[in-house]
Amino acid sequence: MNFNDRRVVVTGGTGALGTAVVGALLGAGAVCHVPYMDEQKIQHFPHRDNKRVKLVGGCDVANESAVGRLFDGVDDLWASIHVAGGFAMSALAETSKVALMAMIDTNLVSCYLCCRAAVRACVEHGAGGRIVNVAARQALEPRSGAGMTAYTVSKSAVAALTEALAQEVVGQGILVNAVAPSIMDTSQNRQAMPKANYDTWPKVEDVAATILFLASPENRVTRGSVVSAFGQS
Repeated sequence: MNFNDRRVVVTGGTGALGTAVVGALLGAGAVCHVPYMDEQKIQHFPHRDNKRVKLVGGCDVANESAVGRLFDGVDDLWASIHVAGGFAMSALAETSKVALMAMIDTNLVSCYLCCRAAVRACVEHGAGGRIVNVAARQALEPRSGAGMTAYTVSKSAVAALTEALAQEVVGQGILVNAVAPSIMDTSQNRQAMPKANYDTWPKVEDVAATILFLASPENRVTRGSVVSAFGQS
């Protein structure tokens, strides 16, 4: 897949999956614009010194003005990949409105605002483009979201956003898709579930490869899909 000199925004690019996505894009020749909030994460971000990585500090992707500034700084946007999000495990009876809205902001609002900005940028550029969102297994299998209802609702909304937007912008040459991973094999997830069978979990590099194809010029027909990325789990 050829991303030579194509500009791609990757939200959540300093996390486990985001780092794998940025690495794959760099390997394919892309220029990556990576917003971040956590200065500590940047110190451990393996791509921070790459000349084709444009770091945008202090950028809250759930803030409309911050998202506007991020995309205003990207010339000739080709693709926008929205990995940023969060997780919370809590029974509905114990989940306050504040906690619910935190999940909505972190997962849905950030994705919505970045999709909106990406569509505007791609239309202005006039060459089409690609948008890839990150949902979750619970968006495809809501019953598996028992005990994490707020998270499930927010990720299901990301899936619905993906399907509706894909139909809305296809005439402008923009293909919109999402991936829906199950629990991924990361150090954080291993620490949280030390007795799990890690061999069945999808690897972040494999999920990143799926995202890369959906965001690539080689993807000419796939749109409106929420692609499962479950591995063997």
